[in-house]
Amino acid sequence: MTHAWPALPYEDWHETCDTLHAHAQLLGKLALTLAQPEPQLQHAALRLTSRGWETALLPAPDGSGALVVALDLRHHEAVVEHSDNRVRRVALTPHRPVADVTREVLGAVEQLVGRVSPQLAPQEVPWSVPLDEDYEHRTYEPSHVATYFTAAIRAALVLAAIRAPYRGRSTPVNAWWGSFDLAVALFSGLPTEPPSNGFIWRNSADAQQIEVGWWPGDARYPRPAFFGFAVPAPDDFSRATLAPAAARWSSELGEYLLDWDDVIISADPQGTALSFGRSLVAHACAVSGWDPALTDSALGLIAPVT
Repeated sequence: MTHAWPALPYEDWHETCDTLHAHAQLLGKLALTLAQPEPQLQHAALRLTSRGWETALLPAPDGSGALVVALDLRHHEAVVEHSDNRVRRVALTPHRPVADVTREVLGAVEQLVGRVSPQLAPQEVPWSVPLDEDYEHRTYEPSHVATYFTAAIRAALVLAAIRAPYRGRSTPVNAWWGSFDLAVALFSGLPTEPPSNGFIWRNSADAQQIEVGWWPGDARYPRPAFFGFAVPAPDDFSRATLAPAAARWSSELGEYLLDWDDVIISADPQGTALSFGRSLVAHACAVSGWDPALTDSALGLIAPVT
């Protein structure tokens, strides 16, 4: 194992993880408010870049250009950037509550493009206090954030490699602020009935897809892991034996898992993680009856364009 594949014990940094998750929710809320709606909620997705989590280019509501809001995990600050080169920075420091950061970021946005009023109730988390009233989440340990960021970059590169050969419609590597994970989705081109009528499922799962992702752990599953699932999932979806041997089905979560710890102790972490993603995709394509040509492209069996 090299330093580029660090251990990330959830119990050591879960308080910082929750604070960072809450900050990411603010970025997502701004994207959801300002971006043009796209299928499968792609307009609300964030990206992991070389500096951290950030929005795509968002239209300025005052018509002055465009806006990007980022969590710079190298310099530990929230950054609000206008396309005309104006920038506002908000420090992310230990013991600074989410409420204070939220209000300052929204103030910076207002200075640059006018008032924006996103809905600030958090989503897909155990807590319900609005972000601008959240004084509970204040732990922010820069060294833990740096370790997370190093691990997240490695995971994102794995997910990008899984997506790369696919010739059907796919997403980029999305950074999802609700579940605080990174994920890539491959689509068969066929519609499907969402498994639930809830807002997220109704809008994100109306097309047949395979998703492979990574997250740093949460209260339900307190350790980082790669994961994968299919929508819709056939009855026999959970019965596969995937690579590597440490991969397994979680009936509680309804998805296949490969723990980060099993990846980083292997002789080839990149290859180990890729084997999980590719075996998951191969299994899902087979049991879901995907077009053979799309399946072959997903597995890299069709030569890339040169």
